[in-house]
Amino acid sequence: MNEQWSEKLLTRFLHYVKTYTESKPGVEQIPSTPQQWDLANYLKDELERIGLEDVSIDEHAYVMGYLPSNVSEHLPTIGFIAHFDTSPDFSGKDVNPQIHHNYHGGNIMLNKEQNIEMLVSEFPELRDFAGQTLITTDGTTLLGADDKAGLAEIVTAVEYLIQHPEIPRPRIAVGFTPDEEVGKGAHLFDVEKFGADWAYTMDGSSVGELEYENFNAASAKITFKGKVVHPGYAKNKMVNAIHIARDFSAALPADEVPELTDNRQGFYHQHTISGDVDEVVLDLIIRDHDEELFQRRKDFVLKIAQSMNKNFGQERVVVELNDQYFNMFKQIKDKMHIVDLAREAMENIGITPDIKAIRGGTDGAQLSYKGLPCPNIFAGGQNFHSRYEYVTLESMARATEVIIEIAKLATQKFAR
Repeated sequence: MNEQWSEKLLTRFLHYVKTYTESKPGVEQIPSTPQQWDLANYLKDELERIGLEDVSIDEHAYVMGYLPSNVSEHLPTIGFIAHFDTSPDFSGKDVNPQIHHNYHGGNIMLNKEQNIEMLVSEFPELRDFAGQTLITTDGTTLLGADDKAGLAEIVTAVEYLIQHPEIPRPRIAVGFTPDEEVGKGAHLFDVEKFGADWAYTMDGSSVGELEYENFNAASAKITFKGKVVHPGYAKNKMVNAIHIARDFSAALPADEVPELTDNRQGFYHQHTISGDVDEVVLDLIIRDHDEELFQRRKDFVLKIAQSMNKNFGQERVVVELNDQYFNMFKQIKDKMHIVDLAREAMENIGITPDIKAIRGGTDGAQLSYKGLPCPNIFAGGQNFHSRYEYVTLESMARATEVIIEIAKLATQKFAR
């Protein structure tokens, strides 16, 4: 990608990350926060400006637009999808991106006043980006490369295709979603209106990542019911909910947690806890790629609660268990040509595909179960949901090139 288009990509990305779009868990409405409308409306207008057709935004802030095919042969419609909200896990307000041209490969002082530094000793992969244009936070917020890098790549790719009609392409559907970070990005996505035969989310991390497996995911809200009385007169009367929560936590496998697992290993993640002697509420996340092991994990949580309640002789541990999404592999395994297309596109432009299972979720998981097979492709960002989040311009440019190459390659492979 030449300097002119790289500059467009960078300008677009910086505008997106400076627009506040943090989502909020536990809110019924979609989008969960009003600020998401600002970028959604901007994206709708931008797609119209660059020349897409049938651009729309619905009452829930889902944005769609279409680039018609420029060949006579009948081809499938291919979609590209990204989300515009940012994670509530770390502040996404007042993002102040820092650009490090020709990055030197060493430690980066993100914020001198607050002495916030990103150390190569903690993030050794930083060395791989020496000489590139590195974009970081100022240490006080996340960056929002998850997934505003994906937004910028998709918009830049379709604009490039519009301005280069000599490149053959199928019909391309573009979709931007709210609330992915709170697990609802695909809930109201209109698959029929989108009209794609399959799609790709541009929501992965390192260059080359191509994913068509993800965690099966469930959430558990666990309420521990105590009995509060004056501590001076508590013998044989008080029941301390904090202690019940402690015992429940101790019953979970200590080594099956996010910080001690990788690859295809599942985990239990105690995400938030709050309360007092009378009542404690724990939010627990349950994850596993394997469907059978996933069910075992959920059953194990229920078994702990049942055992504790039996010992108490009454219900003091209440579990509300909800499935969130499932492994998309089940929906894609018979449609591997869509994975092969992305893999070959990467190889054609000199990228070595890194095919692996996602240790997380993606809109593509839910969309695959709604009838839109949707593997995930890298967007280039690193250290998502944290003050140490970063991306390089070169990584985003490579992702943009993959989109363009998929369009080009599809006309060769699927014309009929």
